Amino acid sequence: MIDTPTSPITSGLPLFFVITVTAIKQGYEDWLRHNSDNEVNGAPVYVVRSGGLVKTRSKNIRVGDIVRIAKDEIFPADLVLLSSGRPDGSCHITTASLDGETNLKTHVAVPETAVLQSLANLDTLVAVIECQQPEADLYRFMGRMIITQQMEEIVRPLGPESLLLRGARLKNTKEIFGVAVYTGMETKMALNYKSKSQKRSAVEKSMNTFLIIYLIILISEAIISTILKYTWQTEEKWDEPWYNQKTEHQRNSSKILRFISDFLAFLVLYNFIIPISLYVTVEMQKFLGSFFIGWDLDLYHEESGQKAQVNTSDLNEELGQVEYVFTDKTGTLTENEMQFRECSINGIKYQEINGRLVSEGPTPDSSDGNLSYLSSFSHLNNLPHLTSSSSFGTSPENETELIKEHDLFFKAVSLCHTVQISNVQTDGIGDGPWQASLAPSQLEYYASSPDEKALVEAAARIGVVFIGNYEETMEVKILGKLERYKLLHILEFDSDRRRMSVIVQAPSGEKFLFAKGAESSILPTCIGGEIEKTRIHVDEFALKGLRTLCMAYRQLTSKEYEVINRRLFEARTALQHREEKLANAFQFIEKDLILLGATAVEDRLQDKVRETIEALRMAGIKVWVLTGDKRETAVSVSLSCGHFHRTMNILELINQKSDNECAEQLRQLARRITEDHVIQHGLVVDGTSLSLALREHEKLFMDVCRNCSAVLCCRMAPLQKAKVIRLIKISPEKPITLAVGDGANDVSMIQEAHVGIGIMGKEGRQAARNSDYAIARFKFLSKLLFVHGHFYYIRIATLVQYFVFQNVCFITPQFLYQFYCLFSQQTLYDSVYLTLYNICFTSLPILIYSLLEQHINPHVLQNKPTLYRDISKNRQLSMTNFLYWTILGFSHAFIFFFGSYFLMGKDISLLGNGQMFGNWTFGTLVFTVMLITVTVKMALETHFWTWINHFVTWGSIIFYFVFSLFYGGILWPFSDSQNMYYVFFQLLASGSVWFAIILMVVICLLLDIVKKVFDRHFHPTNTEKAQLTETNSSIKCLDSMCCFSEGETACASVGRMLERVIGRCSPTHVSRLWSASDPFYTNDRSILTLSTMDSSTC
Repeated sequence: MIDTPTSPITSGLPLFFVITVTAIKQGYEDWLRHNSDNEVNGAPVYVVRSGGLVKTRSKNIRVGDIVRIAKDEIFPADLVLLSSGRPDGSCHITTASLDGETNLKTHVAVPETAVLQSLANLDTLVAVIECQQPEADLYRFMGRMIITQQMEEIVRPLGPESLLLRGARLKNTKEIFGVAVYTGMETKMALNYKSKSQKRSAVEKSMNTFLIIYLIILISEAIISTILKYTWQTEEKWDEPWYNQKTEHQRNSSKILRFISDFLAFLVLYNFIIPISLYVTVEMQKFLGSFFIGWDLDLYHEESGQKAQVNTSDLNEELGQVEYVFTDKTGTLTENEMQFRECSINGIKYQEINGRLVSEGPTPDSSDGNLSYLSSFSHLNNLPHLTSSSSFGTSPENETELIKEHDLFFKAVSLCHTVQISNVQTDGIGDGPWQASLAPSQLEYYASSPDEKALVEAAARIGVVFIGNYEETMEVKILGKLERYKLLHILEFDSDRRRMSVIVQAPSGEKFLFAKGAESSILPTCIGGEIEKTRIHVDEFALKGLRTLCMAYRQLTSKEYEVINRRLFEARTALQHREEKLANAFQFIEKDLILLGATAVEDRLQDKVRETIEALRMAGIKVWVLTGDKRETAVSVSLSCGHFHRTMNILELINQKSDNECAEQLRQLARRITEDHVIQHGLVVDGTSLSLALREHEKLFMDVCRNCSAVLCCRMAPLQKAKVIRLIKISPEKPITLAVGDGANDVSMIQEAHVGIGIMGKEGRQAARNSDYAIARFKFLSKLLFVHGHFYYIRIATLVQYFVFQNVCFITPQFLYQFYCLFSQQTLYDSVYLTLYNICFTSLPILIYSLLEQHINPHVLQNKPTLYRDISKNRQLSMTNFLYWTILGFSHAFIFFFGSYFLMGKDISLLGNGQMFGNWTFGTLVFTVMLITVTVKMALETHFWTWINHFVTWGSIIFYFVFSLFYGGILWPFSDSQNMYYVFFQLLASGSVWFAIILMVVICLLLDIVKKVFDRHFHPTNTEKAQLTETNSSIKCLDSMCCFSEGETACASVGRMLERVIGRCSPTHVSRLWSASDPFYTNDRSILTLSTMDSSTC
């Protein structure tokens, strides 16, 4: 049985408090998740039972139930579409909650069930659905429906176009009926649930290291105390003094057991050196501090009404440690708003100017290249060959073939896509002549990508207007004349082919295949057209930073179409290897194409992207751009956004075919970096070469990359992005990485990086939901890192070190006291003081500091990105700083203990009545000096004072005195001992004690002040220089942060010197008159400033 020196309550209450607070926080988050689950699982749905609709909850849906979903409702399970409110059995859905895509997607029912639009008809349906086992792939579904009609079985293939995924939303359709095939945790959405890997910040890792060191110190102190106790007790007079006789059981007990018992008792006595409450304070600081990001008006985007979001508060301080930024291009650096700019038709370049196509070069029938014959597509309005009945405008012999190519080009643009139009907008448009009230600009298109939307809108401005789909018909108005094309097949886009195609039947009955895709996938399949000229034009477009697509066509004979139709049916109805068979069928169909031309759309840069990237570079952060775009486009955008400089030496690792070729190229690049006398290098690498480099030559590739100031990776797959970040993370330097993206394809790299930032852009919310932080624009990254990251890191670094310091101050006198009480495990402090020290007496000042501290003006931090370097590589929590705070704590503890000992240890009466002080008075004196010292030490560390800081700092000291007077002035009936009765009254009754308290506090803090003066005058950091000098002409202050009114007192100069020494500023003396030329924000509206700031004092 261990004779514990402190009560179980004294040791257990702080731990209980920490566990309770943590449990409340975790329980609250679990409760929110539970409510969210109940909201989804308990949502009302209607299922078809016995020819009628029955209301039930979504969690009660079973496989085989027929479910009715109305417009704008969310699908509660994975459903196979049976019928809809449309005659053709189609419906439109959005899958933004699944894959981040906000476009409308069309799903269709099989013809046999599409006509079953009433409950009575659905009740007569006899069918069997065979499908694959549940899997997580959102875009993959294979099955077939066997329908029994009039004793005959009809087999229809089911693919992704028939499956309505749980979590998607029904749009622009009155209602649909679908049969549940996957429910509950077998739905694709549930199978995609993936718990995020636990991300731990560098500060948290340092905390664990420090605690291990203090655990070693704790064990060492306990061992030393135990050994010295038994060494002392070798003398008989100290082993069993007359006033403390041992019992017979104690004399006969095992010495080994007694040694272990004493060792454990010393562990209990010294255990307060481990700052258990540090964890709960850090949790509260992170949780409460995260609200400042959401409240910051400078991170609010007024156009979209979006504010910054914090999804993970555990990484706030990691924002101040970033060394690498990996960013997507489209939608992150750019606006993801595509505008049609240029095109190439039959080898001739055209540019759109005010809705007219203007040729840049001479055409066959124009000698000068200023304005060619196709200055506007409306030229075709009066041409006799272009009528609604003529199949694609086959021209008479006296007309040029060029006109046919232009006709085909814009029809291909208007027909080869998956664009949708709302029902309301298409009502009344399909029939009759062109109405002036229905201008193309009034049509709102929904597309699977911004590129498609921009191209269809451009064709409408030129005069070829896509009206919409009706059953299996696509309607197009060409200069006011309606043409209907039967949509026979859609060959969907996939990332392997990088193209899509449609097969349509013209009004005249001829069948055509139109294909659209990247030039690398279209040009190799072409056998006719101006291939070389178009290739040159595509490269020219890419050099301007434009996104390019190529258009081609193929006219199909009846025999060719029969073969194509049969192969597509066989591939789509196959249950085994369907993807492989479809890929082979698509490859068979998409060949022998005639090239029509190419399109070029512009995705303009977001506001202040160049300034933000330059600021990141000045802060010592390396920026990598990871994009799926082609090399020319990516390089052009990198140059325009400042990622690459014109003077930078651009190195390339592209088009590598083998491992050996890739390795040799990497060695050449490494030699060039060493030999070239260029300060900065940039590297361009494509996805194919990257795969080779990462396969066998990771180390060589990383050596080249680390020596480059900027790296651009193009033609990247999502998993390649994540792998590149992984490589940097595990490199020997182990730098802190940050990934920025806006689309579902960026989720993998956002989750891989130490810190993931989601841009709330136009590609849905998938990236924002999976990120740690979400912002509306890339430019907000600068304030997030340079201001919030800087503040969070300084605050929590000081919090950790201060906790270490105050606990060393707290428990070291207890260790020293054992030398004067024969290591009898007598406590120096009363148990109530032991319990409340970290919980009440010292907790609030450091918590408020860690929430509100601003050691330098936020605007200065943003305008001087180089200050970010001062805190890089976890510099504030280095082992040197840790040792300084530890030694400072030990030195203060020695002053507390021996200062009090020399005052009271010589049997001198300090009271007027001649009474002596006892051991509890001695311990209380040590505790009082310690509490005042650590609190005033916190005040010295504070640079930004608000009324809250004053209240908790000085209020903590006052609370201690009031509590001690109250606690020692009453005989508490529930207390076993009354050791502290009237002790505090006696202590404060002595003038010598008051003098000793003041003297010891001054001596302790003088050491710290002297070190600050020495460091600031002889080894100032950039941040300290910025605190003491005028940093910006728009800050109208003599002392940068601190201003003084005209009527200064005689002591003002001394006060100013002290302000300079500790770099403090009173918020009421700060001018924040920012000039209009500020590079980032002309109006700093950050809520970080909690006090009114009057510029008139400057």
